Parts: sequence; structure tokens; C-alpha cells
Amino acid sequence: MTVTAFAPETEERFALARQVADAVLFEGYVLYPYRASSAKNRLRWQFGVLVPPAWGAECEEYDFQHTECLMEPRKGATLSVEVRFLHARRRTVQRACPDGGFETVAELRLEDRVLVPWDEGGEERVELVVPVEELLGDGVTHPFHRPARDDTEPVLDAAGHPVGRLVRRCEEINGTLRLSARELDGPYRTMRLTAVVENTSDWTPPGGRGADRDAALPHALVATHLLMALSAGSFLSMTDPPEWAKGATAACRNLHTWPVLAGEPGRADLVLSSPIILEDHPAIAPESPGALYDATEIDEILALRTAALTDEEKREARGTDERAAAVIDLADSLPAEVLERLHGAVRGLREITSDPGGGFADEHGVRRPDTPWWDPASDAGFDPERDSVVVDGRPVAKGSRVVLRPGKRHTDAQDLFLHGRTATVEAVLHDVDGMVHLAVTVEGDPGADIRRAQGRYLYFQPDEVAPLQDPS
Repeated sequence: MTVTAFAPETEERFALARQVADAVLFEGYVLYPYRASSAKNRLRWQFGVLVPPAWGAECEEYDFQHTECLMEPRKGATLSVEVRFLHARRRTVQRACPDGGFETVAELRLEDRVLVPWDEGGEERVELVVPVEELLGDGVTHPFHRPARDDTEPVLDAAGHPVGRLVRRCEEINGTLRLSARELDGPYRTMRLTAVVENTSDWTPPGGRGADRDAALPHALVATHLLMALSAGSFLSMTDPPEWAKGATAACRNLHTWPVLAGEPGRADLVLSSPIILEDHPAIAPESPGALYDATEIDEILALRTAALTDEEKREARGTDERAAAVIDLADSLPAEVLERLHGAVRGLREITSDPGGGFADEHGVRRPDTPWWDPASDAGFDPERDSVVVDGRPVAKGSRVVLRPGKRHTDAQDLFLHGRTATVEAVLHDVDGMVHLAVTVEGDPGADIRRAQGRYLYFQPDEVAPLQDPS
């Protein structure tokens, strides 16, 4: 029998995972400089947006997420599922008129903030608890509904006098959660769990095709993700499954989302399925002073730049959204010792009690060998100015002209824009692992002479270039 309320122990397990899930929920919610007028904040909601089916048919966004993962439930186990998403609330600003009425305005300037129209995001949750045995066969289908609603909030000046109001409108949303499981053949009792979240709203674009995205967003599930927990048993990691389960793991289909183990490290009874790819047991950095909501989340840079905004910019940010206002207040209040912690951290240092390779550990647990792991004398046999490497049966050395063919595994994403460009090899380099790298300058680059003078090159591996036959 399915229920829609979690037991206290389940709620406690979800609480830790929600710290990361909240970061997913509000990823990119409002971007620096945290003002509605910023161009970056005019295209909202980039992650996990499940649009109404009628809109999804016209665009490249989707109306569903499909999660599959493996689990080993014990007898009598239940599965607790929480769907989380943001429901867009369209906010308009109105100014009080002398006759007692209100008029809609582009902004309302107050002493501490500037209120402007904005789409706020309200958190929504759909909770379901179901015995695992009920998931076999046709599984369980759980529709959910969020009605349209309006609300108003009075706006008061510093003296407490009403000067306007905020009017918020939420549109109706309908969705469905589908859960099913199938037992797999293998040495252990393993099931493939399937969880599908769908937007089933019947909203259609006004006037048919061609409606803009802003019209669809109030009817969408934004930043949609799942938390799933077993009362008894465990899930298998999708990124590091046991050897016997690798084939079944590879056969799982995950569309527009990716499941990872969540909660306390060392436990495997909880999964977070997120539209943002994470590693198993993701966690918020302990140095982070608070949520910054920007999709980059470079805490030190954002905190410093936010603190450096002008007073007028801060007023507009405070009026844009409550969460933007919280970021402004946070940046203004960070003490120096907290900012210093944001400058960098080292993870994973541990004490070394035995070192079969020789050497010793310092006071931080870092291994200091008696002899260097790299012998500087070995450099004597290499000369980047004269060395060559054979590519497609032809020697390539300094001065050789090549066509760039960046590989999918080797290069930075930016290098892909250079596919097919010709370049000149400036040096043939060998690293300490025995790999060969070609330092090149791109032909036609107006800054090539400066790069060459400063020794700032682009680097490719030999299998990422094709030699050109120089004209004789």
C-alpha cells in the first residue's frame, strides 16, 4: 500500500542529501551581479526543465526524465521517493494610487531596494512511499497536481506606510511519477528500478506554434530531480558497480538525468537522480559560507565581486529576489578569516604509517621520498628544438606544418574550434610519463608572434594532427 508521508527515520536520512539536492534545485537560479536587469538573468532556468508536452513538441526541451538504476532490496523493503522541483511564480510590481487603487509599474524604488518584475521559484515536493514488491509488474503510477493561485504582498516604506504591492501568479501544473522494477538474472537478487517523472499539463502555446519560452515556464517543472531511499537494502553505484553487475549497469537507460549514491559516505541506501552529473556521495564544501545560486559557484571570486558592487547595484539586487538579497548580505558580512578559507583547500591528505617505496611523511602526512620520483638528469637525452616524432609515416619536428584534428578524449573543449586549421610545430616535448606533446601556433593567428615570444603555445598529441606536405 502506497503512502505519501515519510517516516521520521527516512526524513532524517533525506535531510543530509537535501543539502546537495538544494544546490541542484537552485543551480543558476540567479546569476552575478544578481540583478534582474542583467542580460544573464533574462534567460532563466537552465537545468532539469520539464516543459508541457505541447511546448516540448516545438522545442529542444523535454517533458520527462527517465531514471534507471540497480538495487538489492531486502525482503519487505519499502522505497521512499521524493520528486523536487521549482514552480515559477510570475511577479509584477504595482504602485499605490491616490484613489486607493494600484497601477502596474516597471519598478518601485524604495530606500533599501528597487522592486522589479521577476520570476520567483517556489520549491515543490511530491512524496511517495511504496513497498518494493508493488513495483514489480506494471508498477505504480502517482499523478500530482499543483493548482493555479494568486497572492499579493503589501509593500511598505521605511516609515511603515503602504506604497504598493507585489502580485504573484502561479499557473496550474500537472505531473506524473511512474515507478516500476524488474528482477534480473544473476548471482544475487538484483532489481532494475525505473523512475519516470513527466509533465502532463494540458497547457498549449497561445496562438499555436511560435509562443516564446517565457510563456511555457510557469507551466514547467524546473530543476526537477529525485531522491530515492530503501528502508532495507542498497543501491549499486552507476559509475563504479561491482564486476558482476557491470553489464546490467551499462544496460540502464538514463534520459535527461543521472543517478548517484547520496547521503553519508559508506552507505548505499539512498540515490539522488539529478539533471546535473555528479559523483557518488556529492557534498557541499565545508568552506562554503552559503548558497550563491550562480551556476559557476566560484565562492571566492563571487563573494569578492559581489561585495564590490555599488550601493545602487546592491539595491536593485535586493529588490530582484529574496535569495539575491541574501547573497548581498552574506558578501557584505564575510569576515576576513572566512574569505581566506575560500582561497583554496587540499583534500585527501592522510598520515602514512608504512611506506614500502621508501622515504618518510611530513607533519601533514605528505610522502617525501629519499630520492625524487623524477630524475632531472633524464632530461639530457631530449631537445625540444631538434626532437621529432613520426606521424603517419612522416617525421614531425619544429617548423613542420600540420592540420589539427583534436581528439575527443585528449583535448580541451575549446580546441575543438580549431578542427581543420593549419598550425606550425614550435617544439616536440616529452613528459615524465613518456607521452609526446606537440607545441603549436595556429597559422593566421594575429597573436602568434606574441605567443611565440612568450612561449605560450597550444598543445596536441601526435594522433591529433596530420602532417602537411610543404611546397618544394
